This record gives sequence, C-alpha cells and structure tokens, in this order.
Amino acid sequence: MKLKIFCSIILASCLSMLQAQIKIGIIGLDTSHSIAFTKFLNGTDQKEEYKDFKIVAAYPYGSKTIKSSYERIPGYIEQVKELGVDIVPSIAELLKEVDYVMLETNDGNLHLEQAYEVFKAGKPMFIDKPLAATLAQSITLFELSKKFNVPVFSSSSLRYIEHAQEIRERKYGNVLGADCYSPHHQEPSHPDFGWYGIHGVEMLFTVMGTGCVSVNRMSADSTDVVVGKWNDGRIGTFRALQQGKSIYGGTAFTKSGAVGMGKYLGYEPLLKEILHFFKTGVSPVSEKETLEIFTFMEASNESKRRGGKIILMEDTYRKALLEARKLLADLK
Repeated sequence: MKLKIFCSIILASCLSMLQAQIKIGIIGLDTSHSIAFTKFLNGTDQKEEYKDFKIVAAYPYGSKTIKSSYERIPGYIEQVKELGVDIVPSIAELLKEVDYVMLETNDGNLHLEQAYEVFKAGKPMFIDKPLAATLAQSITLFELSKKFNVPVFSSSSLRYIEHAQEIRERKYGNVLGADCYSPHHQEPSHPDFGWYGIHGVEMLFTVMGTGCVSVNRMSADSTDVVVGKWNDGRIGTFRALQQGKSIYGGTAFTKSGAVGMGKYLGYEPLLKEILHFFKTGVSPVSEKETLEIFTFMEASNESKRRGGKIILMEDTYRKALLEARKLLADLK
C-alpha cells in the first residue's frame, strides 16, 4: 500500500513537471543558432535555470536559395533529432505542438510569410536576425504583431556583447558617442547590411539608444563607414569590415572616458533574454529601436547610392511605410 502511494506521488510529480514545461518550436534549421539553442535547452548538461523549457519540434525549412544555408539543413535535422526534437512537415503542424516559436530561418525574405502563420495562431515569437530582409517588411511584421495582439522580439546576439548593457545602463556615465565595427558579408538576396552588418549596427544602437536623425556613408572595397547624427547632437559610427579577420566590438565615449565593449559572449546571453520574453511577453528591445536600426541601414544604402550624401532617417522611414501598407494589403 505504501509503495502504491509513493508511486502515485512520483507519477503526479512527473505529470506536473511535464504540464509546467514550456514547449518551444523552431522554424528553420539552416543556421547554427538553431543547434546552439537546442543544445542549451535539450542537452544532457542542461542548466537548472533552463529546466522549464524544451524545444519539442522543428520545421527545418529554411532558405531555398542561399547555398550556405540550405546545405546545412540535412545535417542539422539529424543533430536536433538526437536531442529529442520532432521534425514536422509544416509550420501548421509545428504550431499544434508548441507554446512559443523561435523563427530562425536564415533568409530574412521568408520571415514575413512564416511569421504571418505564427501570428494567426497566437504564438509569441522570437525572430532571429534579421527581423526581415527590408525595412518595409520589418514595419509590416510589427503591424501584424499589433493586429493579432501577439508579442514579438528580435535581436542580434551582439546586443549582449560583454559590456554593452552596462554602457546602455549608463554605468560609466552618459554616452557621448560610439564607434562600432563588425564583419560585413554581403548576400545578394538582402539589402547590404541586412544580412550580416546588422550585428555592428545593433551594437551601435544598444549603447547610443534611439534618436538618430541623419546618416551618410563612405564606401571602399575593404570597408564601409557609416556616420549617424543623433537628435541631441551626438555622433555614432559603424565600420563594416569586408576584409581581414572577422572581429566584433566597439568603443563608447562616456563622461568617465572611453569604454571598450569587450568580447563577444556567444549565444547564451541572448537565449536568456528570449526565455524571459517567453515568460513575460515583454520584449527587451522596443519596436521603435528595432525599426530605427533598419531605417539606419536603409538610409546608409541610399547614401551609398547617392555618393555619400546625407540622408534623413525620416524620409527613409516614410518611403518604407508606404511599401509596408501595400504589403499589409496583400496579406488580407
């Protein structure tokens, strides 16, 4: 009798744990981010702080045109299956199994179409960089988030480089300006910085905050340098490195002196923010800041097309907003 009671208690405890577990689905197994997140949450050495979360299903596709992405998919499918992830044939099937979604598809051009399904299902979602391929698509995604009342969060992992959050929180005093840099690998299917340069731009806005009003860009074969002017007179720059070693970082100029941003800490700091977002429904990065990052990149592209001319952020955003309204109309 005592044994039956003991077994019943253990069974009830196990059922309670399973019911409490937060089930996550991944869309897109064409990026290393998917594997990294799955190892953290499903691995045998899972940390205690992640015990409430599990990636239970994945829809693997995924870029169809970017070779460096779609070639990874078969191998990544096998890796996540070994970690207990169910591979499903469609996003619709994935949404039946999960509470939250990580949209990891490497190709930003697919994000609007894929995210639309998730929004309609009412599942909160993290969208890995880039939020979308263009500023207009990014505006559209946020409009859908509001229409369906579904929270969304997007960020580069470089937002959480070693000292960036301390600088953002003014630990070293007010930020007077900043210079940031990252690799810039172009992908023909994405507008310029949107594919990889976004890492450095995200760092810049992490420490400077919003308020950029104008942008101009100088370009060469080895490097692009973009200068942004903020509405309070501060200057921030982004150096996009096309040659040499792939490095990430920057310097913030504060009241107490120049502060280096330190080293890249990998994917785990971002993962912690994603999981907190899933629990709270509150994005740690505002819509305003995310859209300003994309406006900055698009304005820099326009400056390049016009030989380095200073481009107003307001004009760039207004043009993209008209395009976004057309995209929204097409989705109805």
